[in-house]
Amino acid sequence: MSNIQKPKQKVYTAEFKREAVQLLESSGKSGAVIAEELGISDGSLYTWRKQLTQQGEEAFPGKGHQTPTEEEFRQLRAENERLKQERDILPL
Repeated sequence: MSNIQKPKQKVYTAEFKREAVQLLESSGKSGAVIAEELGISDGSLYTWRKQLTQQGEEAFPGKGHQTPTEEEFRQLRAENERLKQERDILPL
């Protein structure tokens, strides 16, 4: 087995992402220039802008990478599975 480790992916706060997008939209500078100044890729910057535009306040939910709606859906799915298992165990 190889002991080659992949470099850790940088993690940026939601606040940093929102401010970067605001800078992109208000500064008049190109995305490439802003990305270089911030030390990020321009692809990340445009991805963040797209996420913020599409998801609004639910964009950049944190380490779980789930919006509150997605988290609720995950919990409901888990509860549904638990209830199915309980139902299947009950005697007829």
